Amino acid sequence: MRKGMAISTLQKPSQEAKRKALRKNVLGWSLMAPALVFMLLFTVYPVIRSFYLGMTDYSLGMEAPVFIGFHNYMKLAGTALFWKVVRNTLYFALLTVFPSMALGLGLALLVNRSTKTVGFLRVGYFYPVVMPMIAAASIWSFIYMSNNGLWDQFLRSIGGQPMDVLSSKTTVLPAMAIMYVWKEAGYLMVFFLSGIQSISPELMEAAKLDGASHGQVFHRIMLPLLGPTTLFVTSIEFTNCFKLVDHVMIMTEGAPNNYSTLLLYYIYQQGFTNFNYGISNALTVIMLLFLLAVSLPRFFSQDRKIYYS
Repeated sequence: MRKGMAISTLQKPSQEAKRKALRKNVLGWSLMAPALVFMLLFTVYPVIRSFYLGMTDYSLGMEAPVFIGFHNYMKLAGTALFWKVVRNTLYFALLTVFPSMALGLGLALLVNRSTKTVGFLRVGYFYPVVMPMIAAASIWSFIYMSNNGLWDQFLRSIGGQPMDVLSSKTTVLPAMAIMYVWKEAGYLMVFFLSGIQSISPELMEAAKLDGASHGQVFHRIMLPLLGPTTLFVTSIEFTNCFKLVDHVMIMTEGAPNNYSTLLLYYIYQQGFTNFNYGISNALTVIMLLFLLAVSLPRFFSQDRKIYYS
């Protein structure tokens, strides 16, 4: 009898613990349910739908999509315009990702101090971020305006010749990249500033007491400890530079001769101008796969080398 009672008393806490764990799980999943529903409806389902429609012949006026396998992808691979758009997108990413990160880090170092004017500087550097992209693109369109724009007037003032930068195939993407870096640097500044301020000041002071210069402290201590921030910023910046469409519509609409057409604008043209939904969804899948190919290897390779405090 005593042995049975002992066994039952040992089992009661175990069952109670299971009930508590079940209640915690139910509570946790119920709190996560709204976010999961929204993610499934507005992220997972559209991705799966794009994968399916990318393998169909589907355009305006058709009652239902017709499955054609990988024909859309083969058609794009044989199109010169598609490869031009891919080159434009990669070139634009090269012109924007690392320069905007470098400028954002520089601004973070500049405002990482306690002065009376630092609040004004932070607001001033961050102001382009809150400006709508359409407004920023319109402002820079006036700056780059042929003959009467600020850029051409500046060239005249120093004895140079006017340049219609948005109409030249060699200058259109660099000109648009300057606008994007100007707008994006303040956004990245916030992340780098947060990362810098999370570093223990004692590490900096100890290095300076050991005779390290400011450059050595920056390269040997600050940059390695900013590894998690840099990895995060690199990932979101690669994603952001591929998500641009409104500034192309305002500034160039792909001119001259599609030398400023980027991948997302090309998707917009196929889907909402040509109404070729099969091709536009195939392009969307290509963009998603490309972002995964760029982000995941870097994440897994760099994450092992990063120090998390």
